[in-house]
Amino acid sequence: MKKIRLLIGGLLLVIAGTTVHAQVSVQIGVTPAWGPAESSGVRYYYLPDIEAYYDVNDGTYIYMNGGKWRHSRDLPAAYANYDLYGGYKVMLNDYHGERPYDNFRSHRRSYPKGYNRGHEQKTYGHRPDKGEHHDEGNHGHEGHEDHDGHK
Repeated sequence: MKKIRLLIGGLLLVIAGTTVHAQVSVQIGVTPAWGPAESSGVRYYYLPDIEAYYDVNDGTYIYMNGGKWRHSRDLPAAYANYDLYGGYKVMLNDYHGERPYDNFRSHRRSYPKGYNRGHEQKTYGHRPDKGEHHDEGNHGHEGHEDHDGHK
């Protein structure tokens, strides 16, 4: 009887450990300073001016390059001068999957380049001074991955 109790107790500890591990591995993203002020809990932004997405959980941009959707911590060199603070960000509140670009045609049609709802969008953080160096929204072009996660 004692062996059965130990076996059951050990099994419960393994199950509990698995549950705790699963809870710890859940990613919670941090809203970038250039993100919309009211974006709490949103995973994806659509950036109409550059027809790209930002994944808050992963801290990556998702954009079309060479006919494939790429994931990268940085925007491609073509957008090196894009103003993330000034550009409008559409919060995708109604999407909870892993591939927001599956709805790209709809997003592009609903939110064309230049879309801004007629007012300036407040950002979560403050725009850094021009003299300061900040890595937020670094616009380099290293670390690209395609939509399957391959570099």
